[in-house]
Amino acid sequence: MGLWGLLVLVGILHVHGCLAALKGGGNLDLGPNSQRNQRTLSSTTTLLFPLVGDVHPTGVYYVSIDIGNPPKPYFLHVDTGSDLTWLQCDAPCRSCSKGPHPFYRPTKNKLVSCKDPLCISLKSLRSYPCDDPTQQCDYEIEYADHGSSLGVLVRDSFHIRITNGSLIHRHLAFGCGYDQQGSQATSTTDGILGLRNSDSGIVSQFWNQGVIRNVIGHCIDGQLGRGYLFLGDDLVPSSGMTWVPMTQSYLRKYYSPGCANILFGRDVLSDRYFDVIFDSGTSFTYFTSLAYQALISRLRKDLAKTSLKELPIGPHSTLPLCWRGTKAFKSLSEIKGYFKPLVMNFKNGKRARFEISPEGFLIITSQGNVCLGILNGSEVGLLDHILIGDISLHGYLVVYDNENHQIGWVPQNCNRLPKLEGNGFGDLFSRPYASDMGIFSGDQLQCPATPTRERSNTSRRKSEG
Repeated sequence: MGLWGLLVLVGILHVHGCLAALKGGGNLDLGPNSQRNQRTLSSTTTLLFPLVGDVHPTGVYYVSIDIGNPPKPYFLHVDTGSDLTWLQCDAPCRSCSKGPHPFYRPTKNKLVSCKDPLCISLKSLRSYPCDDPTQQCDYEIEYADHGSSLGVLVRDSFHIRITNGSLIHRHLAFGCGYDQQGSQATSTTDGILGLRNSDSGIVSQFWNQGVIRNVIGHCIDGQLGRGYLFLGDDLVPSSGMTWVPMTQSYLRKYYSPGCANILFGRDVLSDRYFDVIFDSGTSFTYFTSLAYQALISRLRKDLAKTSLKELPIGPHSTLPLCWRGTKAFKSLSEIKGYFKPLVMNFKNGKRARFEISPEGFLIITSQGNVCLGILNGSEVGLLDHILIGDISLHGYLVVYDNENHQIGWVPQNCNRLPKLEGNGFGDLFSRPYASDMGIFSGDQLQCPATPTRERSNTSRRKSEG
């Protein structure tokens, strides 16, 4: 759904105290008051989620997770560029869009205190007092496309199937968003699954409770609108992966495999090296202005010799560069012969390459035209950085190994879940998705100040069930 994860500014109200890790412990249910940090447990496992969605027209890939007691299903947009997981929430709701499920409804005992270590770890962009430990932990997030979510931090049970087929239950902190604006006011999903590596993130909370290794992987099939996400390291291939060190991009904590130049076919599109960012929360791929203009110029030159005709740009077009054929295209396989692949050559001494086939940067519209799914990142504030979005991650298993500080990828058939004996998932992709799918019941960046939104007494009061 656009550029959700590209730049996230998080403001947490009532922040005071020292940074600490989330406490966890116990057997089946690791609650907030249990023993701290059990990463040494030998029972670490992997959480597996089917993915559903598309790049166009909805622009969202999501998973289903059951939350609360009794557990209720929620669809969450997967975003490796966001810290905080949040649900649209009836607290009561000031500004929410009707989603696929009823709004999450919190109770007083679920509220996270402003003195809670997780509230503190979110690090406000300004100083907010926390005079009373009974005060709630409010949050405010603004995204790059000016969408936003305002809410309160809560803690509740997550019920998730793991790769051996067992069902686990864990208490995790997340946002209860009662005021969504712009792109965040969506009816496609119930909220965001934030997977960026941070103390407040869902992955770090599972890691601190000794449930998983701090590893994330996803595999997206663009043609069938499916795939899978996993948290943990059980499904990481032992061979065949291309690994590169994870670097600190200008968007701090975003997943970056480093600097690369670009080849279009066999020709160098630009001899400059650009910082590359992987972000599963962004639908399209964004080039720098220099690389984008070079690509457009090369495409126009090559396609001038073909039967494809460039279409004029519409006033509200999300995809500004499209072509029409002699007849309507029905699939990307019909247009592969017109376009060359793109290749990212990473400057890390290992000759790492990330190849983007034409299917990884082209889209067939409902009118049967073909459009370029690469946009000008300079128009959205990316400067000299390239962002690889969902469209170009199709057909790859991509792994973010936060423990070893590396990113890896390998071409993969993503239209089926990994084959694991007795995993309890069954042949999920052979039937329509049900609402209960999933458990089957940067340092250079100068961030502007977080904008202050007027709040009434109603919006600041403690949430009630």
